[in-house]
Amino acid sequence: MLSLKGRRIQKQVEPVTGFSILDMALKHDVDWSFSCSRGTCCRCRCQVTEGMEHLSAPSDAELDALEPEELEEGFRLGCQAIIKTAGTIAAANKPYF
Repeated sequence: MLSLKGRRIQKQVEPVTGFSILDMALKHDVDWSFSCSRGTCCRCRCQVTEGMEHLSAPSDAELDALEPEELEEGFRLGCQAIIKTAGTIAAANKPYF
């Protein structure tokens, strides 16, 4: 199960491997902030509170954009965090602005 918490909408959906957290939010009409979908704007920044092991490792774009402390606290860029395996994942959109 994938729990997505947008700005006003929260949904529980079935995760699809190969899709990003942002892809899943858009597919299910969750109000997820984003501007570019390439990892440069950081508007899709989210905090993963469960299921990090089911996601891809942080991309180069994430390593460039996020501070080491943010990564340690579970922050990812929704457009870069790809679902690799089935399992329970919880993510909330937390843009900087």
